[in-house]
Amino acid sequence: MKRVLLALLLTAVGMAHTNAQLPAPQQQTAKPQLGPNQWSVDPSHSAAHFSVRHMMVTTVRGQLGPISGTVEYDGKDVRSAKADVRIDVSGISTQNAKRDGHLRSDDFFDAANHPFITFKSKRLEPGSAGAFRLIGDLTIRGNTREVALNVEGPTPPVKGMGGLRVGATATTKINRLDYGLKWNSMVEAGPVVSDEVSITIDLELTRPAMPAGTQ
Repeated sequence: MKRVLLALLLTAVGMAHTNAQLPAPQQQTAKPQLGPNQWSVDPSHSAAHFSVRHMMVTTVRGQLGPISGTVEYDGKDVRSAKADVRIDVSGISTQNAKRDGHLRSDDFFDAANHPFITFKSKRLEPGSAGAFRLIGDLTIRGNTREVALNVEGPTPPVKGMGGLRVGATATTKINRLDYGLKWNSMVEAGPVVSDEVSITIDLELTRPAMPAGTQ
């Protein structure tokens, strides 16, 4: 009987020691609360497209990776708009695996060391109804230049899918050489890849609907 009690005691001590060594269960990090005029980019319904001339004879089009970030907007006046977004370069796609790998390499975006393109707005220039220019810093591969986005929108806020939603489309053109994307090769017609790149960004923004009477 004493041997049985001793064995049970040793087993209990061993289990207590084992449990003490186990790491505490990780708590899920809560998402930061949005400010009163903040909207989150919905990556499932947003996309950044680009196009560039190839060998001076055609246009190659592609899509950059998922977009994330926040936009300040009071839902009424576009002059309240401010953007802080980033694009995951590792998700670039031109429907050609070999070309996509080359674009992610050090010849172009160097995605291993610079995985994100970022844009942070600095000021806004109102335009005609339903349009404005959003000026800010665009950073690609660690190189930052000021650019102007020509924005159409935003749409009026609508309720759906658990919150409020607005949409907007922004376009701009950049010189890729300004951002360290300098690879090229020459053929008889000229450069294989043109320096000018056209960019179109379609954004869908969302935020929780405010309770009635709290507007």
